[in-house]
Amino acid sequence: MSKTLFERICTKEIPVKIVYEDDLVVAFHDIHPAAPTHILIVPRRPVPSVGTATPEDQALLGHLLLKAAEVARLAGLTNGYRLVFNNGPDAGEAVPHLHCHILGGRSLGWPPG
Repeated sequence: MSKTLFERICTKEIPVKIVYEDDLVVAFHDIHPAAPTHILIVPRRPVPSVGTATPEDQALLGHLLLKAAEVARLAGLTNGYRLVFNNGPDAGEAVPHLHCHILGGRSLGWPPG
């Protein structure tokens, strides 16, 4: 099976502006930002979506959430930020590799979408 776009980013086959990486996750700027700060954080190990995650993914998902908060702080989002996980086509999920959007840098309206 071919690699997802995010797997290719994690292995640096596709160059992006990485803002954080460790053994489990990679965070980088979204190429189509929806806010002044729009960073994606993805697990290196492909999990198709949050809806397909299993109990075995629990530690990875916890790590991803904690690192998303750290990346938001590193990006200077001191006045707040939003974490978004899309699940499925109706939610706008375009890449079948779990990822979290870190959005901030302006007031974000509610409800979204």
